[in-house]
Amino acid sequence: MSYRPKRVANVIKEAVANIILNDLADPNFCFVAVTQAKVSPDLKIATIYFSILGDKIQQERVFDHLNRAKGRIRQLLGKRITLRYLPELNFEIDALLLEEKKVGEILDELYPRKPTA
Repeated sequence: MSYRPKRVANVIKEAVANIILNDLADPNFCFVAVTQAKVSPDLKIATIYFSILGDKIQQERVFDHLNRAKGRIRQLLGKRITLRYLPELNFEIDALLLEEKKVGEILDELYPRKPTA
């Protein structure tokens, strides 16, 4: 990825995180963290990766709500950043954090912690 898409991705990540946190009045979004954004080389598609504290059901619910609010988020994004083409937004659950959690659970099973008392 060249320098410009990386810069644009970083700006979009910060702006979308701010929009989700401050502008959307949905209680489902209170524990959402935008972890990264990737932009296509032509800057027309942005994939926003997010994580949320909670189980799989909560993650799917937030994923559905974000996809339904995609148009509103894009509209607010257009007011915050200036680009020739405002990218189409796609949301994805950040699998890296889920994998880290699974590895931690496996390690806890293999090496249980002894109480220190």
